[in-house]
Amino acid sequence: MSANRLPHHLSRSPRRRLARAVAPLAAVLLALPLAACGSDSDDANDEPAQGGEAFEPVTVEHAFGSTEISERPERVVTWGWGTPDAAIALGVTPVAMEALSYGASEDGFMPWQEEAFEEAGDDKPTALTPGESPPFEEILAADPDVILANYSGITEADYEKLTKIAPTVAYPDEPWSTPWRDVITTVGQVLGEADQAEQLLSDIDAQVAAAAEEHPEFAGKTIAAVAIDPSAFYVYRGADPRVQFLEDLGFTLAPSVDELDTEETSFYYTISPEVVDQLTSDVLLSYVPNEEAATTIAEDPTYQVMSQFQEDRVATVVGEAVVSSVSPPTALSLTWGLDAFVDALVPAVEAAVQ
Repeated sequence: MSANRLPHHLSRSPRRRLARAVAPLAAVLLALPLAACGSDSDDANDEPAQGGEAFEPVTVEHAFGSTEISERPERVVTWGWGTPDAAIALGVTPVAMEALSYGASEDGFMPWQEEAFEEAGDDKPTALTPGESPPFEEILAADPDVILANYSGITEADYEKLTKIAPTVAYPDEPWSTPWRDVITTVGQVLGEADQAEQLLSDIDAQVAAAAEEHPEFAGKTIAAVAIDPSAFYVYRGADPRVQFLEDLGFTLAPSVDELDTEETSFYYTISPEVVDQLTSDVLLSYVPNEEAATTIAEDPTYQVMSQFQEDRVATVVGEAVVSSVSPPTALSLTWGLDAFVDALVPAVEAAVQ
């Protein structure tokens, strides 16, 4: 996985394999036409959906061409990050989705997903075995109407195989770089819920805006967001959705973030221990997987040279799931983790104004 969100720095282990036997994939794929996107029947699009409205066919442009969805999908398979959450939030629980590991349950689901399944009264999706390429036989066995991979790392070869199973929507440009809002709007288009997707985004924005209004002390404070591990000191750039979320809460990206920027990647860069004291800001937000790591970092002499550590202006967000909730945000995760971020930021901001 790409390192443009923190869990990508960590490995993902397989969670559950399909128990039933499936036909050899190669044989089945040879028997299937390419990208057969629904029925050609004129009557199909005239049937009312659950909401009482007919499904309007949609064509989605992406990195590997375009995909036409001519009928409302009922059996949705997702691959990658964020896409299952968008579908779930729009009322469609996938029949299968990639199993996750960082911050996830033993079954491979994030806590906000588990809560959504329970609230909807839906069975959990089949957890697809994670890997560099999708598990094609497992996806075939799920019998999907559509495959959503618009925030993923699939290759063109992967895409060609997936389209032989069902119409597949890939990312618009580069792997692992689709803006989280675009993930939601694209899923909304594919599911025939474009208006609901826009309302979902408005609702998320309203909750973040309400948190900012409740904490006017955040406004104008400079902030730098970092992830520290034994091998590197990661600094997140202004283009990273983690930073954009903090700006939505009222913070301003510290000038030092741009001054030290090596343009190593689109979303983050690394700095050496010799220059960490130059990363100045009113508040330093540090993402750590657990309390043990937080203590180790706080006691490390390497970082005690930073004024934020010296003056207790470090907001430490602890826990793999909470870290994942903005790495990048999803339709379900951003509001799920919002309170934890606010609670971590308040004391650091209070120390900054003393």
